[in-house]
Amino acid sequence: MEQKNLSRHELPRKLGWLDATMIVVGIVIGSGIFLLPNLIAQDLHSSGAILSAWVISGVLSYFGALAYAELGAMMPATGGQYVYLREAYGPECAFLCGWTFMLVVLSGGIAFLAVSFSIYAGQFVHLSPVTSKLVSLALIAVLSAVNYVGVREGAVVQVTFTFLKIAGLLLLIGGAFLSHLAVPAVQPAVPSGFSLPHFGTAMIACLMAYNGWTYISFVAGEVKQPARNLPRSLTLGMVVVMVLYVLANVAYLKVIPIPQIAATTRVGAALAERTLGPIGATLVSVAVLISIVGAINGCILTAARIPFAQAHDGLFFRRFGRVHPRFETPAFAIVLQGLWTAVLVVSGSYENLFSYSMVPAWIFYMLSVAAVFILRRKQPDLPRPYRMWGYPYTLAVFMLVSVWFVVNAFVTAPGPSFTALGIVAAGIPMYWIWRKPAS
Repeated sequence: MEQKNLSRHELPRKLGWLDATMIVVGIVIGSGIFLLPNLIAQDLHSSGAILSAWVISGVLSYFGALAYAELGAMMPATGGQYVYLREAYGPECAFLCGWTFMLVVLSGGIAFLAVSFSIYAGQFVHLSPVTSKLVSLALIAVLSAVNYVGVREGAVVQVTFTFLKIAGLLLLIGGAFLSHLAVPAVQPAVPSGFSLPHFGTAMIACLMAYNGWTYISFVAGEVKQPARNLPRSLTLGMVVVMVLYVLANVAYLKVIPIPQIAATTRVGAALAERTLGPIGATLVSVAVLISIVGAINGCILTAARIPFAQAHDGLFFRRFGRVHPRFETPAFAIVLQGLWTAVLVVSGSYENLFSYSMVPAWIFYMLSVAAVFILRRKQPDLPRPYRMWGYPYTLAVFMLVSVWFVVNAFVTAPGPSFTALGIVAAGIPMYWIWRKPAS
């Protein structure tokens, strides 16, 4: 009877430290590092400013990861971020986070990546618009099926594709460093001067590239020895990502002048073509496809755990909280998540949702990091196997820069930012609908 209860209501711990680390790295490194340098170079016109934006964004994300490491080691429960917000601020805040991530952030991100995959696949074989959507839908279906049948199967895919994408990035970086090509000492004139709003806009792109380090918290309840492995995976994963990102940008800046980076959509392919010859662009396109598959798989693996946790709190359909008796996964949640993502792909609405997702996601990241401070006062006696390094200074730096980042987003892009807040606010009446039966 005990085992039956476990299979219906709890997810077993099957993920080791390597699995957890590869989830962090594999989700964070998607297509951004190959594409976003183009947008950053349009706002920043010196190599120092560009590298500073990447380093600051990486350090900021790392400080946030340290906070999640403390929270995850203290409360290693499935749902992660949702659980931290519930304990620190109450169920309404947690519900709004889950609502936003399910409806917009994760589903929109998966749909965006799936469509990006079909676009890159179109470089190898001609795809009509209909066929392109079918490829995107098939990818979502296959990876959802893999994670349906077991978290270990999903982790194997994650580890494999993450190692492949790291190898692809190292090939790109190594080709640039070993190449005799270099940007000439005298370059075309570029706009001079430093603009804080432009730096903020560039950081939005950088933070998009770093986005995803929080997702490991969603599967915290399935990580073995979480008190040790969650902090280790977050720290190691973010260090690996930041080193690769900075080295990749040094490689771009070594070979391609900044004005050309700003004018080139597929910067990674352009670099590879110059340093590795005609086959280089093809290799990078393959690397991007591999990278996208790994990112989608990681998102699917982690995302279904949010409605799973909400259902256990009575804040979502009860069936989402069930565990498959054979596969020991939140199978129903994975299926419904895949169907909703497919709707976004077919309708094309993922484009707007994805563009709106960054601001609300970062607001919830801020609240989660601040939960370290709040819970140290609300629950001082709760065991903390890991304590955030540099506290309270690292926490304060994260909060100050994050507040500036969010405010800058509302100043520079008020339309999408306020629309995003509207999506979050739409969850308030839904929360009271779910709470009503319990009252």
